[in-house]
Amino acid sequence: MSRTSKNQWDFGGELFPTEAVRKVLSVSELTGNIKRLLEKQVGQVAVSGEITNLRAQASGHVYFTLKDVGAQLACVLFRNTSVPHRALLADGQKVLLTGDVTVYEARGQYQLIVSSAELQGVGALQAAFERLKEKLAAEGLFKFERKRKLPRYPQRIGLVTSPTGAAIRDVLHVIARRQPGLEIIFVPCRVQGDGAAAEIASAIRLLNAFQSAIGNRQSTIDLILVTRGGGSLEDLWAFNEEAVARAIFESAVPVVSAVGHEIDFTIADFVADLRAATPSAAAELITEGAFASREFVADATVRLRLLARQHLEAAEERFAQVRHRLSLAHPQRRLEGFAQRLDDATVGLGREMKSQLRERQHRVQQAVARLRQLKPAARIALRQAHLASLTSRLRLLSPENVLARGYSITTDAATGKVIRRAGQAKPGQTLRTRVQDGAVESVVRKLQ
Repeated sequence: MSRTSKNQWDFGGELFPTEAVRKVLSVSELTGNIKRLLEKQVGQVAVSGEITNLRAQASGHVYFTLKDVGAQLACVLFRNTSVPHRALLADGQKVLLTGDVTVYEARGQYQLIVSSAELQGVGALQAAFERLKEKLAAEGLFKFERKRKLPRYPQRIGLVTSPTGAAIRDVLHVIARRQPGLEIIFVPCRVQGDGAAAEIASAIRLLNAFQSAIGNRQSTIDLILVTRGGGSLEDLWAFNEEAVARAIFESAVPVVSAVGHEIDFTIADFVADLRAATPSAAAELITEGAFASREFVADATVRLRLLARQHLEAAEERFAQVRHRLSLAHPQRRLEGFAQRLDDATVGLGREMKSQLRERQHRVQQAVARLRQLKPAARIALRQAHLASLTSRLRLLSPENVLARGYSITTDAATGKVIRRAGQAKPGQTLRTRVQDGAVESVVRKLQ
């Protein structure tokens, strides 16, 4: 851009009008002039700041504002622009952007059309983490098939951590409580800051070299524990370095990784044969077999003591029973028993004989009584008297006997229905009256 006169500026061949030539510009013309000026004079720039007000549209375009303490800049990242870790862009993320400055004419707003973006701060570390993770995964360092099973009863382990951190105190405390006889070969190293990754990798290789130098299978290192306590992503970054991942992958000794807290995951965790949530959890996993065996032995001891006591008590009971039976089997005791049984039998025999005699006498008396009751003359006389009584009663109840005493029975001659009251008869009705020696029919003339 160059000045050509007091009131004239060069905009790529197109001029703002001077006072002499009072041409009126439209908003679109003025905005277009400004856009061409910015694109020509400013062009592509690199600018750093913090993302805010990020909006991802359904079209795939991303709109956001880049700001610092004193100013802000509208930015556009179009869908077809290839930017690594696009998904990591978010409000609050610090970035270094490269792009072209232009004007969005519809709003009269200048903006940056982003062509590349690099994450800064924690975002950059996260991006580096994802890049290394993808690379090592593609090489097969995370494959489950290559992970080795830890020995159930380790006798010697290698420990790689800081000598001053909380992790070593937690690990030693748990091991002392659960498997106090476990031998530990400690290789101290830094676990954060510059050079920490190299020291961790070197410690792992040193333990492998020690393993090779020993040669005695009874003195081998059973596993290596690489650990540290919690911290920020920057604090744990040494365990995300490729040097540490390679050292774990190349280790001939199984490696347990326990870095940070349960929510923290590092590259070392993915490569290791086993990942533990915390240093204490790692120590518990390592000593699980021995601790379970100690509990089993303690429980078995209690159960064996109880079982032995039960067997002893049972044996004492059996001995007492045998001794009692032997005392009963002594000749003198047997003779005494026979004499007592003989006395009991004699008494019982006399009692039985008396009982049988009384029973027989009672039966004879019952038989005599029954014979007396069964005399024929008495039975006939009794039956005759009963028969006479029944005959007398029958005669008294006989209709013929009633008629013989002067009574009669009147019935309707047509129906044979007995007439018991005068009201049952009707004038002109034929009645039949039965008397002792026959019957008389009559016609009713009137009722009285």
